[in-house]
Amino acid sequence: MRPLGSPAGSPPPVGPYSPGILAGGWLYLSGQIALQEDGTIVPGGMREEARLIFSRLKEMLSQARATPSHVVKLTLYLTDMEGFQGVNEACAAFFSPPYPARVTVGVKELPRGASLEVDVVAYLGEDSH
Repeated sequence: MRPLGSPAGSPPPVGPYSPGILAGGWLYLSGQIALQEDGTIVPGGMREEARLIFSRLKEMLSQARATPSHVVKLTLYLTDMEGFQGVNEACAAFFSPPYPARVTVGVKELPRGASLEVDVVAYLGEDSH
């Protein structure tokens, strides 16, 4: 297993976890929220949160020599389903067909007052250990 570091411009993890782990051709990225360097959520609502999150996910994928096309599973956690359309737009801008499998979960709250959290599973292939 190989851990990945935090994306540039984000604070370090606030708990005992790795931002990402590469294991046996699979990449598991921990849930990302739109934290700025000062530890606050990016202003502008769920659409802006999604833009920052997907930018950071792209950077983390790059650390593992991967691209969004390697993502096979995406989980979205939303505190307000009214923001679903903006998140869908961010997903459409980030991914291209064939799109990854996806789960969307409505939750009561997220850390630091975030309205969106996203985690990713990517397959990099057998030669990526």
